[in-house]
Amino acid sequence: MVFVELFYVFALIGVTSFGGMSMVPLINAQMISHGWMTSTEVLDIVAMAEMTPGSLGFNCATFAGLRVAGILGAIVANLGVLAPTFTITCAACFFMKKFRDNRLLQEAMYGIRPVCIGLLVSTIAGMIDGTLIISGAFCWQSAVVVAAVSLLLWKTKFGIPAIIAIAAGMGLLLF
Repeated sequence: MVFVELFYVFALIGVTSFGGMSMVPLINAQMISHGWMTSTEVLDIVAMAEMTPGSLGFNCATFAGLRVAGILGAIVANLGVLAPTFTITCAACFFMKKFRDNRLLQEAMYGIRPVCIGLLVSTIAGMIDGTLIISGAFCWQSAVVVAAVSLLLWKTKFGIPAIIAIAAGMGLLLF
């Protein structure tokens, strides 16, 4: 049955890839090997998935499932691509709760914190070029927006959508 195959194929893609563009060769291989699409059709689906909001894997599963078996196929393919991550997350949550007081787990979590902070700092540093420094010159307008948004996040309880709206408004005014 095509729905079982779709679920299996996208569950396999979900568990063996790391998301994003790493999924494309797997999707291509599976779509061609099952005779569901040609290589050109897969490229079209990837292009559409890149242009629409959301994760590439989820969007590809939607478009591929829709192409292969209609709306129900899209739902099944999405459930397949999400099932491995959901299962692993639930298992991690269970074990985190069960072993919350375990000294080894606490030490591992303590060690992970600086790594997460380092990843955030690295991401921020990478984003400076193109936001605060544009074409080699310091952009004071961006600095004002960054400072204002940082202050709002620190001193208020505004939600993220409100902060994004404020930053967008400031950007429109300043630029």
